[in-house]
Amino acid sequence: MNTQFPAERILLGPGPSPVPARVLRALGAPTLGHLDPQYLAIMDETCEMLRQVFQTKNALTFPVSGTGMAGMECIAVNLIEPGDEVIVCVNGVFGGRMKDVMERCGAIVHPIEIAWGEVFTLDQIAATLDRHTRTKLVGIVHAETSTGAHQPLAGLAELVHGRGAMLVVDAVTSLGGHELRVDDWGIDAIYSGTQKCLSCPPGLAPVSFGERALARMDARKTKPQSWYLDVSLLRKYYLGGGGGRVYHHTAPINMTYALREALAIVLEEGLVNRIDRHERMYKRLRAGLEAMGLAYIPSHSLHTLNCITVPAGADDAGTRKRLLEEYGIEIGAGLGVMAGKAWRIGLMGHGSTVRNVDLVLTALREVLK
Repeated sequence: MNTQFPAERILLGPGPSPVPARVLRALGAPTLGHLDPQYLAIMDETCEMLRQVFQTKNALTFPVSGTGMAGMECIAVNLIEPGDEVIVCVNGVFGGRMKDVMERCGAIVHPIEIAWGEVFTLDQIAATLDRHTRTKLVGIVHAETSTGAHQPLAGLAELVHGRGAMLVVDAVTSLGGHELRVDDWGIDAIYSGTQKCLSCPPGLAPVSFGERALARMDARKTKPQSWYLDVSLLRKYYLGGGGGRVYHHTAPINMTYALREALAIVLEEGLVNRIDRHERMYKRLRAGLEAMGLAYIPSHSLHTLNCITVPAGADDAGTRKRLLEEYGIEIGAGLGVMAGKAWRIGLMGHGSTVRNVDLVLTALREVLK
């Protein structure tokens, strides 16, 4: 194994996704200081591109220094104070992780738990809100990476806001690959990751905070438990003020270059075209998998992450090992209760192509012989 020069893999797992050469070249540009006027202009441009991809006018939209889970923690530590009651929708690993993170912030969490692979109805969430009238926040995963479930969000914000609560959304595996309208859908706070449908290396977590979220943070009686993720400090760097930009921590300069280039690629393609491409590739892959007798697990499947049942008699780990060693293709294993029972095939961003769909279908067909 040559550890000096890693092998080139065809990344068709749950993430990271393939990174375009343009983005890798941007990553290697000269490093600037984090308060250099040229870097601040690049950062501002990156944040404006994020607003366009999130489809929001939220001023406080920026990339948190850290992977997608840093985005989850950033929203939790800033919007939750000890003793707050919150509802978290759990239908997979990442709903469960959101529950854990919010409990660590001192929240009293009322989980709504359903079978993995299923999605939540408005009636289920309304009934839980009726039982817990002091709820301040409802957290839900738009794209559950562990199961491939695509959660509908229509009407959810109206329901949550009508009970005096805020809506927090995990969009790690949907931003840039599925329709996602932060302002039109009334989402109060949202987080994602760079390594999925944006096809950027892992290392940043795009977040966006709306007016309700800002008001909640401004009304806090206690400091957030995390200094590093304290938005009351971070906003002075990303937004500035009368005294200019205030240093907080050294931003990951070169990752910002990479994210700006990745977002430029997204916007050049156009969000509508990009979302349509992900849907077409999903349909092509699904038709091929079902023709081989392979069954999808979720009732509402993501276009970006395909979760299928390991067929009877197949060697789960052995199949994935052969795909990696013989074809250079990475697909994902099942997580949690689906460990050993599922394969997860990602078609995200730069990897969502006819070539990759046909390649993984051909390789899987050969291995399963």
